[in-house]
Amino acid sequence: MASKIALLQINPIVGDISGNASLISDFAEQASQSGASLAVTTELAISGYPPRDLLLQSDFVQSCNDVANSLKSVIPILVGTPVPSHGERSLPGNGVVRAGDSVREITRKQLLPTYDVFDEARYFEADERPGIARTIAGLDIGVTICEDAWQHCGATPNDYDSDPIAQIVEWGRQGVVLDATVNLSASPYHANKSGIRLAVARSAAASLNHPFLLANQVGGNDDLLFDGRSVVAWPDGTAVVAPAWVEGVLIADLSNPQNCIWLGEGELTVLNPTDEISDGDEGLLDAIIIGLSDYCRKSGISKIVLGLSGGIDSALAACIASAAVGAANVTGISMPSKHSSQHSIDDARSTAEALGIEFSLQPIMDLHNAADTALAELLANGNPVAGENLQARLRGLVVMAHANANGAMAIATGNKSELGQGYCTLYGDMAGGYAPLGDLYKMEVYALAREFNKRIGLDAVNESTLTKPPSAELAPDQKDEDSLPPYPILDEILRLHIEGGLDATEITSRGHDGEVVRDVLTRLARNEHKRWQMPPAPRVSMRAFGQGWRQPLAARHDWRQ
Repeated sequence: MASKIALLQINPIVGDISGNASLISDFAEQASQSGASLAVTTELAISGYPPRDLLLQSDFVQSCNDVANSLKSVIPILVGTPVPSHGERSLPGNGVVRAGDSVREITRKQLLPTYDVFDEARYFEADERPGIARTIAGLDIGVTICEDAWQHCGATPNDYDSDPIAQIVEWGRQGVVLDATVNLSASPYHANKSGIRLAVARSAAASLNHPFLLANQVGGNDDLLFDGRSVVAWPDGTAVVAPAWVEGVLIADLSNPQNCIWLGEGELTVLNPTDEISDGDEGLLDAIIIGLSDYCRKSGISKIVLGLSGGIDSALAACIASAAVGAANVTGISMPSKHSSQHSIDDARSTAEALGIEFSLQPIMDLHNAADTALAELLANGNPVAGENLQARLRGLVVMAHANANGAMAIATGNKSELGQGYCTLYGDMAGGYAPLGDLYKMEVYALAREFNKRIGLDAVNESTLTKPPSAELAPDQKDEDSLPPYPILDEILRLHIEGGLDATEITSRGHDGEVVRDVLTRLARNEHKRWQMPPAPRVSMRAFGQGWRQPLAARHDWRQ
């Protein structure tokens, strides 16, 4: 009996129906040549994930379904695709079509997540049971889709009325014998997600008493990242995990984990029943790079421009940009004002030279003086912050002029800690099409800068940048800690609240100063209007600003009361 199933770990482009179909066919051909008799794609592979409101267009759904049904392949493929509504159902389904031989719909997704970044009940009608692909390549296969497997392990915050894995287990008790169960996934990345996904696969395999195979999408689509790491788990806890952040094909030999092979960059990881897996700073750095790289590639953007201040954030952003689109396609602009230090200019130049990116020195003193003169009366009688923000906005003007003149995309360089406190300027340093550091806390920025230096064997972020006190340099002798708590403290307070869900009292009970906690949370709430206007940022934490952070804008809530 054939026992090799191929998991196609692909990086689709949302909306590119024909291109995604060709990608699937090409990878299935590789799988066939390596002995696989069945291929399994990722979730919604034909449309790309997440297609969002494209799913509200019936012609888009129909086109996806038509292409999936007409897919040519030398071996049968279980293809993830939107499928049209039928009967009394008003919404389409998140489905699986058997393509390549006897074409037919196998199943539709049963559990539709509506938490965090997910809003699938907006788009899909839920099915009532998992599917079975009978006598496909000589096998009988249970078929589930992403969230369908997570309820069983208790790894989802939703409490659904049904458990698709438990349903398949019950079928087994009633005499339905399956050789394996597969899961078509588009499981978004965040730190430590790979360990959770592995636990899901192991839990399913143990309960099913047969191998469980999860094909996961890879790459970046808008703010969501997908790390791949497709996994095959056996009932005893043995598992095989594909590499992260690369496309490829995992050929799973159901009878022997040691015989599994990987077609692509990197190597398979074979785990004993008690072995675990983790991401670390290296994986986080890969995530940020591929987020920007795929955003540019899939949007047709080839060049990047950014302000290069000599600070840690812009230095790391330049590193990320050079890795994402190539150093020859990146321009860093140093824009000193009368408050800028010489060492900041030198540090910016050092980063540019180490990376090999273009460096442009364009002082803004003349622009600043002209603006000060034109707005003298207004600035003299107004909030002094207005004068500081003027510098940031002039820099935004220069960066955007470079971007527009050269057909490039400007990137914003702010981090999550600053964005969380409103320590950023609308239409100034927030200007740009993408914010690669937008979900990194300040201390994570330092850690990834050191990791990048280690990776390339050069101090692209030099010691001066890594050790000097952070400063926006918008006023004489200004330092971030003049108005913010030290970043290690600030980061922890924000993390406990944003990702941990703790309130001021609970955070204070963890040993933090109560007044500082209330000030931090009040600034967080008062600056929501800025985050509604921030560029998209790659989501790498359990809760990022954006789709998973839905706070009111016109609201009154003061944590200091």
